[in-house]
Amino acid sequence: MKTRMILCAMALTTVMASAQTANGGLDAAQIKDITTRSGVDSPAQKALTTAIRMNPIDQLAKGEAQLRAVPSRFSVETAKQSIHNQKSSGRCWMFSGFNVLRSDFAVADTLGRVVEFSQGYLFVYDQLEKANLMLQGVIDTAKKPMTDQEVDFFFSHPISDGGTFCGVVDLVKKYGLVPMEVMPETYSAESTSRIDRLVASKLREYGLKLRKMVADGKKPAAVKKEKTEMLKTVYRMLTMAYGVPPTEFAYCHHDKDGKPVGEEKTYTPLSFAEEVGALKTLNDGYLMVMNDPRHPYHQVYEIEYDRHTYDGTNWRYLNLPMEEVEALAIKALQGGQKMYSSYDVGKFLDSKRGFASLENFDYASLFQTDFSMNKAERISTHDSGSTHAMTLSAVNLDAKGQPTAWKVENSWGSDHGQKGCLVMTADWFKEYMFRLVVPVKYASKELMKEYARKPVMLKYDDALFSDK
Repeated sequence: MKTRMILCAMALTTVMASAQTANGGLDAAQIKDITTRSGVDSPAQKALTTAIRMNPIDQLAKGEAQLRAVPSRFSVETAKQSIHNQKSSGRCWMFSGFNVLRSDFAVADTLGRVVEFSQGYLFVYDQLEKANLMLQGVIDTAKKPMTDQEVDFFFSHPISDGGTFCGVVDLVKKYGLVPMEVMPETYSAESTSRIDRLVASKLREYGLKLRKMVADGKKPAAVKKEKTEMLKTVYRMLTMAYGVPPTEFAYCHHDKDGKPVGEEKTYTPLSFAEEVGALKTLNDGYLMVMNDPRHPYHQVYEIEYDRHTYDGTNWRYLNLPMEEVEALAIKALQGGQKMYSSYDVGKFLDSKRGFASLENFDYASLFQTDFSMNKAERISTHDSGSTHAMTLSAVNLDAKGQPTAWKVENSWGSDHGQKGCLVMTADWFKEYMFRLVVPVKYASKELMKEYARKPVMLKYDDALFSDK
């Protein structure tokens, strides 16, 4: 009997395996066909295979651009400013946004003052607001099952240090700014992964507790009170890691040489943000545009839950062809305006030289195949997306007014790339640039009318915005 059972089990396994092969599994003939490659034993192929196995791929795939100098002439360039370093954190969105605000201040100020804003100050409130967004989202969806896609979103993305320019706008308007010297960076602010994971774990624990309170029929006031108590713990964790945000401080402005300008004054974060012009800059308004060839152009889109505060602004953008995005960028740069922008920065980047070019690496020749997806296909398949924010600061135009190269201020330190900047060829820019934020004064009335239309709502798991 035992032998018969074993034989039956073997027969069943064979039948199941045959069914799986018929449904798409690899059978012996396919495996033989795949693994038998003509030319695999040729001397050239052997040498290439050995080289790939024993060397960094990018070193072997170096392309034509590696033989040329990085473009250094820019016919349109904004005023240089200091380069910061986000280090091991995902706060590029804040660094880029602050670059724009301090540049606007420098352009408008007649006293020669230079200002540096504290990332650590606003980051505490960013994380607190994101924690509240998660917990309130859990409360709002508490009657849905844990397997619901929206519920799963909150528990799988409880908090992060990433963000967008919308976060800069909402947070600065609500909490203001403080100088960097008033609240300098801490180790944890420059290396956020551990505290991020701890706060995320706590939020998931709290989320389950809030769901149970709703399921048990607790009154909304009781649930809200419990959420507030939970956020007290989160705030304590954040301030232990990043510092306690000041509510008032004394500060004296300085010039680029460090000399005092004017008298020391007492500020609140909001009064300081007002004095340096940040509130006016943000209140004047921005047009947020993107190039996403998957969707119709001249249509407005909004990303659900792509915001920093529960009652804040989702990322909302006007989708435009690259030629129109470029025209907006050139017009603003010619006006001396630096701009928040974002890219898929890891593609074809020579990090050592700070140079992005499609000809930096020839992977196709190295592996004897092509990589032929277009921009829309790369986005749709999660092969490319908006991963890093930088500050657009310069462009070089040819005799016909067409861009040949672009330059951005990065947040990887002044010793990285081109003295802290990255240079991009025009063709790379078209393929891997995604977001641009332009003051409304540089946008036409027609574009602003389009931007005012009711947006098409995209889900939070859209391929362009999901984690890369």
